[in-house]
Amino acid sequence: MSVKEAPPGRWVPWLVIGLWVALAVVMVPFSGKLSSVTTDKAVDTLPASAESTTVAALEDSLPGGEDNTFVFVYHRTGGLTDADRATAERHYATLARRYPPTTAADDGPPTRLSTDGEAMMFTLDVSTAYGGAETLVGPLRNAAKDRPAGLELEVTGPAAIDGDMEAVFDGIDVQVLLTTIIVVTILLILTYRSPVLWFVPLVAVGAAALTAMASVYLLVKGFGIVVNDQNSALLTILVFGVGTDYALLLIARYRETLHHHENVRVAMVHALRGAAPAIVASAATVVAGLLCLLAADLNSTSGLGPIGAAGILCALVAMLTLFPAVLVVLGRRIFWPAIPRFSASVVEKPGLWGRLAAVLNRRRWLATLGALGILGVLVVGLSGNTGALREQDQFLNAPESVTGFTVLRQHFPELGGQPMTIYTRPASQERVLDVAKGTRGVAMAAPGPTSGGWTEISVFPKDAPDSPAEYDTIKRVRTAVHAVDGAEAIVGGPSAEHLDTEVTTRRDEKLVIPLVLAVVLIILGLLLRAIVAPLVLMATVVVSFAAAFGGSVFVFDTVLGFEGIDYSVPLLAFLFLVALGVDYNIFLASRAREETVRLGTREGMLKALSATGGVITSAGLVLAATFAVLVSLPLVMLIEVGFLVAFGVLLDALLVRSVLVPALTLLIGRRIWWPNRLSRPRAVPPNGRHSRADDQELTLQR
Repeated sequence: MSVKEAPPGRWVPWLVIGLWVALAVVMVPFSGKLSSVTTDKAVDTLPASAESTTVAALEDSLPGGEDNTFVFVYHRTGGLTDADRATAERHYATLARRYPPTTAADDGPPTRLSTDGEAMMFTLDVSTAYGGAETLVGPLRNAAKDRPAGLELEVTGPAAIDGDMEAVFDGIDVQVLLTTIIVVTILLILTYRSPVLWFVPLVAVGAAALTAMASVYLLVKGFGIVVNDQNSALLTILVFGVGTDYALLLIARYRETLHHHENVRVAMVHALRGAAPAIVASAATVVAGLLCLLAADLNSTSGLGPIGAAGILCALVAMLTLFPAVLVVLGRRIFWPAIPRFSASVVEKPGLWGRLAAVLNRRRWLATLGALGILGVLVVGLSGNTGALREQDQFLNAPESVTGFTVLRQHFPELGGQPMTIYTRPASQERVLDVAKGTRGVAMAAPGPTSGGWTEISVFPKDAPDSPAEYDTIKRVRTAVHAVDGAEAIVGGPSAEHLDTEVTTRRDEKLVIPLVLAVVLIILGLLLRAIVAPLVLMATVVVSFAAAFGGSVFVFDTVLGFEGIDYSVPLLAFLFLVALGVDYNIFLASRAREETVRLGTREGMLKALSATGGVITSAGLVLAATFAVLVSLPLVMLIEVGFLVAFGVLLDALLVRSVLVPALTLLIGRRIWWPNRLSRPRAVPPNGRHSRADDQELTLQR
């Protein structure tokens, strides 16, 4: 029966809704400005302490240093004709007049003929005053279409690759947002089978997303946080996925309390009392994990910390204020056609999850070993190709800039790598140039312009871009030129940037991963007021991550044929899977602890699994589906993150949380709550007799 208590005033939900409307009026204009502060410039996203970052910053400050470098490669099987060579020279002359160089050109012919006579190339440096790489690459390709039949042309080079990469991200925010809304809408309709209920959480999550975008924009303007297109897309995924999860959990509790309380406002108060602590703990865990990224040296990684944290906090506030207020205003009818009715006596049916709990109770060892066996098989996948993904392999369908590099290496092996850029003091130019030429792995080195007290030297490695051999050459060149006294030489360029990013990411992993584990473990300990339970839950999450990673590597390598794993994927996937994976364990364990106080450990866990199984599984499906949206994008890095996190969330929700954690809890028994008083045998009642549940609990613990 319900206990009579005074309901909150009728004006309270209307006040909450009014405050959110006022907040929307203020924040929505800022949310539309987020795209104006996103940046993918190397100097902004590179490691703060890297040598290539210094080179990129110096390039931006010197005349011509910020130029976009394009490489035009003409080729014909069987050999170029006189008309072909004349066409290449004409194209260069036309483009050089249209885009005059910022600095004086070097002596020598602008075009270069390959030794096999089948290809000709020239380099074109275009000032950023004419636009960015994405703006320029299309018109440049169109300007060179006038050529003899059979003469092939690829426009490649660092700027062309950047332009093609930017084209992939062009409009990605809108695409991710619309796809996520569609996916979440379909899942909510299937979950509730109601023509109207699905719309309420979608509106609340949408309000949270707009508020999050505005908040991130203000953070960028106020604190200079780096936001790139990748982080902006992840912000949308996080807010919609996590916000919908919170909605599912609150609706499940609200539906329960509506059976026990006639007044919807009283029912919502009780629903919030039951669900809010777990939701707040879940949000705190994810926020704390994300803020651990601030310790990272890579700017794009450290920037994701406050960005993601702002998104989670906006989702938390919206789903614990706006969402329940709208539900209360709409009343019970929002659940039509399955409207929960108030009843003095509610009969609870065991259902699917109740039957699963009974099976786990009888077959706890089998369930534990079976779940660990499945996870162990998936971990074996880590023996596959986990090498670093090259920039040229980032595209699902190779663009012209990538195929052009292949042609360049085929006909101009001495120019097939991405050039390193060395800046040195003018007085030391000759010595640095000689040292660079004499370094093993260098095909050629050429002096460039001098300005602002620095001289530029371009160094071409022999090996393919972003290969281990090229990275070794970059390291040798750095060691050699650093040894030149008084030169103050620094080495950068596209491949050097990738090398520094990869090295920094590996260093960040060693710092951030233990930090995340420690922070999440502390939060679990405070929430559950125990030591054993947090350790068990963290162990299952780590094993789940290893299994998800192994299974994903198998799919990437064997099924999809990817050439490796992007350097940023392991850290991002670990953060999301540990923080979000612990969420489901928090929802289950907090409910189990609540029920243990009344029923004992065994009955408490069985009751918790029966009560939360359906809603947590639904939440896992929604979160997995939102991350799976990234799989629809044409960039390998985002596909890898989306698939790995989606697979890991499903694995955690369907196997780890549903089978392994309950089975381990039943095996460990009341000691799971050590050193809390719940770990001690229950006291004998005054009448000297235990209840049936007490007797079963004590028998199991002996």
